[in-house]
Amino acid sequence: MSKLVSGFSKLSKTEKINWLITNHLPNQDAAKKILTQYWNSDQKLQQLHDEFIENTVTNYYLPLGVAPNFVINDKIYTIPMTTEESSVVAAASKAAKYWQTRGGFKTTVLSTTKIGQVHFTYSGSFKALEDYFNLVKPQLIEDAKPITKNMDKRGGGILDIELKNKTTDLENYYQLHATFETLDAMGANFINSCLEQFAKTFKAEAEKVLPQPLNVIMSILSNYVPECLVRAEVSCNVEDLAEKDIDPNAFAEKFIQAVNIAEIEPYRAVTHNKGIMNGIDAVVLATGNDFRAVEAGVHAYAAKDGTYSSLTHAKIENGIFTFWMEVPLALGTVGGLTNLHPLVKLALEILDKPNAKQLMQIVAVAGLAQNFAALRSLTTTGIQEGHMKMHLMNILNQFEATAEEKAQIVHHFKTNVVTHSAVVDAIENLRH
Repeated sequence: MSKLVSGFSKLSKTEKINWLITNHLPNQDAAKKILTQYWNSDQKLQQLHDEFIENTVTNYYLPLGVAPNFVINDKIYTIPMTTEESSVVAAASKAAKYWQTRGGFKTTVLSTTKIGQVHFTYSGSFKALEDYFNLVKPQLIEDAKPITKNMDKRGGGILDIELKNKTTDLENYYQLHATFETLDAMGANFINSCLEQFAKTFKAEAEKVLPQPLNVIMSILSNYVPECLVRAEVSCNVEDLAEKDIDPNAFAEKFIQAVNIAEIEPYRAVTHNKGIMNGIDAVVLATGNDFRAVEAGVHAYAAKDGTYSSLTHAKIENGIFTFWMEVPLALGTVGGLTNLHPLVKLALEILDKPNAKQLMQIVAVAGLAQNFAALRSLTTTGIQEGHMKMHLMNILNQFEATAEEKAQIVHHFKTNVVTHSAVVDAIENLRH
């Protein structure tokens, strides 16, 4: 029976586990064994993991795989991917191999501007507020210099601060809308520190000048970064799309129609873009970046024109098939977990220690490759044939199949359709 607890965060790790087992896990010995078997035997390394978050009781493993053979701007990459979903790494690898002989992937960083806002209310006249903002703006930047000095030296920092009138949407509501360049850092802590300093100065100086009180609601960066944008694309002559049993013209036309459907049909677009995020999230997670922030920003961008739509697009012009995507990605290669997690460091080494712009391009390519592989399957063999063969081992592990059973069943399904029920039948027949 669960019960409320006071002072849980002050308990030792062992005490937290004992409380958890006593109050939530009836099979106490088995639960304790599971929790402790995932601890790292290196105590220093385990402590590092314990201190990433609060109230840690164990480590939660996810597989780290690699997708080789990516040619991006004529450079060969092996891309690390962290995901629990079968077929994601295989699909990315297959797309990489497909395009390596057709010119590879081409990428361009279009912009790297990040955004933060000070949200506040003011009931006085907008003219008075606007005049005050124009007066105090230089001081806002000056007072933040202790925070920005190192970033300024590297060529980044505050780009601009604007006053935005949002009173038509919400009574008395205004923003300080600030833009930043954070270089190789994702920049969340830097931006938030600047914003809080803006708010402090803005409010303090307002008390000396404005006739009405100014009320700061909050100061926070935005994970919607439509001006931190990267483009990835592939292209080739339509006839170069030819493969065994695949007519290149029919394939290209059907592929483009599938993309067009995702452009106008939100029910399809959500699943279409989820497939893109299978690739993006896996690389974002492997490189120690914030996949939740990336997800939120990308999906907002997909709805930027008022309707949720496909992130990818495709066309044929003058006999050339082109498939591309522009996507917002705020990523970092310094700071945060990138300097702490040993596997994140290794993942960045695998990628030849990219800077933030290079990582944006790699991540975008992973998303585009994933989408190409999915659409190629959907418009030819169907998605389940390849996915279920990759998922076969997960089903076998659910039934605790032995190595010998796995070998026989894998051989069986080389020439048979994989479904969950078919695998269950095969296991039962083998065991009886």
